[in-house]
Amino acid sequence: MIQNDYYSQAVHGPFQLISIGALELEEGGTIPDCRLAVATHGTLNARKDNAILVPTWYSGTSKIIEQVYIGPGHALDPDRYFIVQINQIGSGLSSSPHNSGGDIAMARFPHVRIGDDVRAQQRLLAQHFGIERLALVVGGSMGAQQTWEWAVRFPDRVKRAAPIAGTAKNTEHDYLFAETLIEAITTDPAFRDGRYADSADVIAGLRRHARLWTVMGWSVDFFREGRHRALGFESVADFTERFMIGYFGPMDPNDLLCMAWKWQRGDVSRHAGGDLAAALGRIRAKMTVMPISHDMFFPPEDCRREQQMVAGSELRVLDSIDGHFALLGTDPAMVAQVDEHLKALLAAPVD
Repeated sequence: MIQNDYYSQAVHGPFQLISIGALELEEGGTIPDCRLAVATHGTLNARKDNAILVPTWYSGTSKIIEQVYIGPGHALDPDRYFIVQINQIGSGLSSSPHNSGGDIAMARFPHVRIGDDVRAQQRLLAQHFGIERLALVVGGSMGAQQTWEWAVRFPDRVKRAAPIAGTAKNTEHDYLFAETLIEAITTDPAFRDGRYADSADVIAGLRRHARLWTVMGWSVDFFREGRHRALGFESVADFTERFMIGYFGPMDPNDLLCMAWKWQRGDVSRHAGGDLAAALGRIRAKMTVMPISHDMFFPPEDCRREQQMVAGSELRVLDSIDGHFALLGTDPAMVAQVDEHLKALLAAPVD
């Protein structure tokens, strides 16, 4: 266990740490005291049928999602819904390599799958809030992977689902993308096979990791159109240093690697012996699939192929040259599109 003030209430709060007890993992091993960092907004009604779950994405926490997508006027309106944000395992807020001790500290932290997150979330919702069915599950990127998993694993517990910029089964191309991010960190000599004394020791690897995200997380058109200047950065070098390295630099390398491993292996077809169509055929939720037009991680065509396997679903492509990182709220027009599509989905009748 190491100290990292980045993962604090001051930076990412308020959130509550809730223990769900021991969590046995799909790949073997156990998190003996699995703690989930939870932020809630709004009030759960007496019928407990106004709950919305928002899981988090790679590197992101509930705070950025709250700042961009939750509030009056948004589809995720706390005046109407009880919104539960659960930070994924490995996020740095929930149980993660850097904040665990004993046999699962640091590089000894066991492999976690998307399904482990979803089972943990379901347990927390049922035991802590008494929520058995969700009005909506919505998440971006790795949050979308969790949304797909929810809809397939618990088809009777999800009324509506909206995966944004993420697929039900990760592609080989995306797996390779993520592999470069992993190697950027692990090839830093200071990483020491995950046994570093301080996250800051691995800053060279974290900087390489951030530069790769700069290349892949945005789009060619983002730089061609000078969007970095519109965001307040005088050059690409300035944008890379202050925005991208400023974002990833304080994070814990082992936490990032924990999330990257499960991102690479996100695959709901595991529920149907590798048959993706059969797995997606289990979905009963009313679903709107929202890829981002210029996303190089989860391009629209990959999302369209899966969406066409879900009966009654809709595809709504979010138009933004900001690419995958438009999820951060850099493009207000795209956030407005998300709100429009989520409002329509929430208004749609379900069985």
